[in-house]
Formats: sequence, C-alpha cells, structure tokens
Amino acid sequence: MAEILLSLTIIGVVAAITLPSLTGNINERTWNTQRKALYARMSQAISLMPALNGYGTVMQATSSASAIDTAAETFITAGLSKVFKINNICGEKLEDCGIVSKYTDLKGTQKPMPKSLSELHSTLVSRPAFNVGVTSFPAFTQNNVKAAAFETANGESILLFYNPTCVSSLGEKGTSLVMQSKMCANLIYDLNGSKGPNTVGKDIGIMTIYYPIDSMVVTVQPATQDAAGGAAVVGAATNGACAAMDSEYRMPNLEELAAIYINSNMFGRNLSGAYWASTRFVNHNNLVQWHISMGTGILGWDPTTDTSKLRKVLCVKR
Repeated sequence: MAEILLSLTIIGVVAAITLPSLTGNINERTWNTQRKALYARMSQAISLMPALNGYGTVMQATSSASAIDTAAETFITAGLSKVFKINNICGEKLEDCGIVSKYTDLKGTQKPMPKSLSELHSTLVSRPAFNVGVTSFPAFTQNNVKAAAFETANGESILLFYNPTCVSSLGEKGTSLVMQSKMCANLIYDLNGSKGPNTVGKDIGIMTIYYPIDSMVVTVQPATQDAAGGAAVVGAATNGACAAMDSEYRMPNLEELAAIYINSNMFGRNLSGAYWASTRFVNHNNLVQWHISMGTGILGWDPTTDTSKLRKVLCVKR
C-alpha cells in the first residue's frame, strides 16, 4: 500500500509540473490553426471585393452640425459582409461583439484597446511636413475614423479600422512614399472573443489590408528584439540575419513591415529609426532594398552595398 501511495504521489507531482506546459502547447497549436484559417478566409473575401475605398461618410463637427462617422461600419455592412460570413455587426458598441477593453502586448504590458485610427497610431491621422535632404514631404492628414466591430460565423471577434481614402499601388519604384495612405483597413482579431488570455501573439493578432484595387492582406507577429543585436547594418548584411537569431524567424516584406509600423503600439515595440524590408528590386543595374522610417511611415530604398546607408533589422515569425 505504501508503494502504491508513493507511486500515486510521484504521478501527481509529475502531472502538476507537466500539465500546464501540455495545455499551453495545445492552446498554441489551436490558435495557430485558427489564425491560418481566418487569414485564408479573409484573403479570399477581400479578393472578391471590387474596391475597398469610398465606403461611408466622414465629416468633422462644425458649429452648426455634429460629427458624422459611418465609414468603418458601412465598410462592414455594405462591403465585407457581402463576401465574408458575419454573424453580428456591433458598430461602435465594441463590447457587444466580444471586444475586450484591455489586452496584453508582446512585452506583457496591459493596455486599453484602441478605438480609432489615432489611437491605433497617431501618424495615421496627422504627420507634419518635413525634409530629408533635398526631398520635401508635405504634411499628411486625414479624418480620425472610429473603429467598428463584428463577429464572424466561426466565433472570432474583429475590430476594424478603416481608411476610406486609401490609394492604390506604390507608384514608381524608387519614389519615397507614405505607407499610411496605402492602408485601407487594419483588423485586430480575437480568436475566442472576450475569453482569456486576451494577449497579442496568442489569441489576439492583427491583419492589415493594403490598396483598394488588387488588394493585399498580410498578418504578422514581430520578435520582441531586433536582429544583429539591434545594430544598423547595410542591406546586404540582412541576408540570414533573422535565421541567425532564431530558425523560426524571417525578415518581413514591405507590406508586412508597414503593418508592424501601423500596429507597433499593439505589439509593444517602441521602434525608432529606419528598418529594412526584405523586398528588393534592380534600379539602374544596382540591387536596392526598401526600408521604412518607424517615426514617420515614410519608405524609401537604398543600394544593398552602400556602407553609408545603415538600417536596423526586424524579424517576424514564420
């Protein structure tokens, strides 16, 4: 009897130690499967929409009229719901669709859930004019559109941020551009609604949708630290930099890097300076590589071997 009791005690101790880890692994696999399925469904739906801009009305308040903001909700009701299975549309009553008031970012910090473009990232609404060398960048402003929420037929809660004036394409290669104007919609999704853990990288994630025509949907999760020890490097040195840090990581392409910029507050990454994207092209027989300023959203390119052009490297999960 004593031996049986001892064996049961040992089994109980081992179970108490291993059960949380096993449960965590099961949850992680479940979330990964749900995340991929949601991304596939959303990508297919967006490809069926003729155009993503122009939905709803946005007017600032005046002395004679109150503010009108129907853009995000109209995009869902009149556009997305026609090609994507939605069970419930809550508009600005976010909690009715399972959107939590607070979430936990990648660094473990609890934050209030953003409810408008400016709360998502201030430069999505306003950025002052400035100069880089001989190049002038005019001020960028647009209306501070409120977010709207909906629940999918599969039980996900989604908070949608919308830019009704988004524009298409990157223009000519080699031209510095503002990524804010290319974002048509940004989605913060919660795979299990108001249930826990309500943490980015677990049940909470992001999707960003670019370009009103020939649209592109990206979903990404950045590492909590930069590659190359946080040092700025030439473009050529970015090859393999993320894999050297961890085999599960890779460099983001241009749109993925812009999504990290747009959602940097959600991720808890206090990014500064410019970061390389993996996207390259040939310009006048030189291999050049895109980069984005994390302070302004301005993107540009530099030759990969120009030792005077040093940028940081940010990595994302595969």
